[in-house]
Amino acid sequence: MSGTGLRPIVLGSSSRYRKELLERLSVPFQVIAPDVDESPADQEQPRALAVRLARAKAWAVANLRPGSVVIGSDQVADLSGQALGKPGDHGRATAQLRAMRGKTVLFHTALCVVCVESCFEVADVAEVRVRFRNLTDEEIEHYLRAEQPYDCAGSARSEGLGISLLDAIDSDDPTALIGLPLIRTCRMLRSAGAMA
Repeated sequence: MSGTGLRPIVLGSSSRYRKELLERLSVPFQVIAPDVDESPADQEQPRALAVRLARAKAWAVANLRPGSVVIGSDQVADLSGQALGKPGDHGRATAQLRAMRGKTVLFHTALCVVCVESCFEVADVAEVRVRFRNLTDEEIEHYLRAEQPYDCAGSARSEGLGISLLDAIDSDDPTALIGLPLIRTCRMLRSAGAMA
């Protein structure tokens, strides 16, 4: 416990986007990158994959910091039941965006908050429905060259130029699409005794 009586917070993530989002809350926290294999299991559905990885990330770090409240999160894009993760390169990003054009994609942003010392664990999923415009190959290429979103699930970086690719976003937690649903995060941190 810290001098404020609140438990210390650790973000179990290597994502710069999640770190930037958590900084919005003006709470002190540390970042520890979890060592977790993000490969999907055979026949694993996108939502289940996101939840499993968020839990795995939270627990991997929580076991190193048992007195801290650890946040784990993962996002998987779901195109008609097919999981779309981080593309990693230009070719895969192009293929993802071509597959999503004119369609509605469900982004599952899973969140898990754990504290080993207090036997606390809670998990939730923020669902974001994103409707993509019927994009031309030229629009896709321009966007990818400008943003290079190869570390974003489904190649969608809505906080930048990616917003121009979309017709609509439907979510009850506005930061979920960027990678960390802050409304849920605040609720969980309060429940865990890490935030006033």
